[in-house]
Amino acid sequence: MNQQEFERVLNAVCEKLTAESRKSPFQTSQQFENRVREVAQETVREFGIQVDFDPHPQAFPDIAVGAFGIEVKFTTNDTWRSVANSVLETNRIDDVKKIYLVFGKMGGDPEVKWGEYDKCVMHVRTSHVPRFEVELFPEHSLFEKMGLPYDEFRRLPMEDKMLHIRAYARQRLRPGERLWWLEDMSDHDHTLPIQARLYTKLSVPEKTKLRAEAALLCPKIVQSGRSRDKYDDAVLYLLTYHGVLCHQARDLFSAGSVANPTNDDSGGIYIERALKLVEKEMLEAAERLEDAVFVEYWGESVPREEWINRWLGKADALARDWIPSNSLFLDYQGKRKN
Repeated sequence: MNQQEFERVLNAVCEKLTAESRKSPFQTSQQFENRVREVAQETVREFGIQVDFDPHPQAFPDIAVGAFGIEVKFTTNDTWRSVANSVLETNRIDDVKKIYLVFGKMGGDPEVKWGEYDKCVMHVRTSHVPRFEVELFPEHSLFEKMGLPYDEFRRLPMEDKMLHIRAYARQRLRPGERLWWLEDMSDHDHTLPIQARLYTKLSVPEKTKLRAEAALLCPKIVQSGRSRDKYDDAVLYLLTYHGVLCHQARDLFSAGSVANPTNDDSGGIYIERALKLVEKEMLEAAERLEDAVFVEYWGESVPREEWINRWLGKADALARDWIPSNSLFLDYQGKRKN
């Protein structure tokens, strides 16, 4: 099968999956990836190619079809942009020579499209390690911006990859921002982001938005004040996903200025009060964040409409001196019962 034939296969796969998604949208990334694999197998059967239905969990790309590969992306938002694989590409499938992106967008009008992977990579960001960010049909790919073809970049040792990434990042710095990786270090598993800002310097709306995201992803924050690491995940989320350094963890949820901004004397549990103040923003975060982020922080894929309910279950199991579901998201819980 040549490249032209494989691209016709992708056209057929995307057309079929678009039709299916408009009848009944896919709910999770795993459900979508499994269906892409099934439809791809049906479509390439005439070429005598067998798709691997039991790949390595971290294999890149997700689906190998002979010399071609499919990296699957999925979102319930109305966007063609997503975080992608690690820059390191540790588990790349050697037999795959050309990779394509198949993207399932369930927000807005559900649709499935494909693009050439190297032309879709448009940025590099970090979670636990540097990761590519992809978008279907960007104006310029990351590799065009760096002046280096993807096929050359991917073969470089990590030290040399980081030289190009640092140069790219320096061009994007705004006043007051700094690079964490100032030296040409060979630390493959560096966990800090390329750019960083201080939490205390953010605007109030941005602080509120980030607190809500961190609270939703890290229900461990509801643990008692005696728990020494209750805020660790939240602080690391801000750092690794948003490049925001919060050097006083209590600034996020338990400081008086956060939990009791009106300075009243009504008492209560500070974390409970702090969360009630960002309920609206947590609901918005549940509509905005991608399933992949929840898989990373919760260790499971949960349908979007169940995220708040699942968070309440996790929070109830973690809290000791109060029951979060008795006081948080009461309107949401009432609507579920009705």
